[in-house]
Amino acid sequence: MKHLWAPWRMTYIQEGIDESECLFCSLLAMQDDPENLILHRGQHAFVILNRFPYTNGHTMVVPFMHKPSLEGLAPDVLLEMIQFTQLATRVLHDAYQTDGFNIGANIGEAAGAGVKEHVHFHIVPRWHGDTNFMATTAETRVIPEDLLATYEKLRHLWQAAKV
Repeated sequence: MKHLWAPWRMTYIQEGIDESECLFCSLLAMQDDPENLILHRGQHAFVILNRFPYTNGHTMVVPFMHKPSLEGLAPDVLLEMIQFTQLATRVLHDAYQTDGFNIGANIGEAAGAGVKEHVHFHIVPRWHGDTNFMATTAETRVIPEDLLATYEKLRHLWQAAKV
C-alpha cells in the first residue's frame, strides 16, 4: 500500500484560516522568503503561492491595496495584476509543462472566497488526466511536490523573468 504524505494540510483542516487580521496584508509586511511564499513584488501587486494548493504551483496575484472587490482598484493596479497573471502562466508552464490553467477570483463569501476582504486572482495549473480516482471517489487531492520545493523552483523562474 502506498501512503500519501501532506502534513502541511493538517493546520488548514484543524485550524482553518485566521481571520482576525488580513492574511495578505500580514504576509506583505514580511520579507520575501519561504515563510511567506511571496514569489514576486511589483509596484501595485504581488505574486504568492497558495499555502493550501489545489494543484502544484497554485499561485495567486494579490494587490497591495486592501479591497474586497475589483471595483475598488485603480486601473494601474488592475493592469499589473493581469500582467502578473499572464506571466504566472508562462512561469508555471515552463516549470511544469502545464496543459492548461484555471484562472479566476472568488469575490465575496457567497462565491467561496477564502480571504473575502482582500481580492486576489488564482492561477491553477492543470494537466490532462489530473483528476483521478482520488479526487473523484475519495474527494482527496494528491499534491506530489513539497511546497518549499515548489517555492524554490518558481522563485528562480520569477527572478529570471522579464517583469
